[in-house]
Amino acid sequence: MKIDEQTGKKIQELQILEQNLQALSIQNQTFQIELTEVLNALADLKKSGEEVYKIVGGLMIRSSKADLISDLEEKKRIFELRISSIEKQEKILEGKAEILKKEITNFVSEHKG
Repeated sequence: MKIDEQTGKKIQELQILEQNLQALSIQNQTFQIELTEVLNALADLKKSGEEVYKIVGGLMIRSSKADLISDLEEKKRIFELRISSIEKQEKILEGKAEILKKEITNFVSEHKG
């Protein structure tokens, strides 16, 4: 079966979409791991005493507990926003990929024989 130029382009576009989805999935996993680390740090920090330290450029520096909690809460918010954004992008790309798959499948079904 010979594939027409338009269907060939759709197949290429589908491959690109799938590569982009894979890259987004890896980013999402990375941010999920970082978010988990922030949540664990927050939990530990809230259980700790008043004397706390943060690491800055390889040095441990004394910090106020409230400042550290505030910093971690901000990181948490940023990671949650990034994860949400990636998930929205994934849904959009998955929708486009599904449409392309149907169009390619329809072409193949119509030209069998």
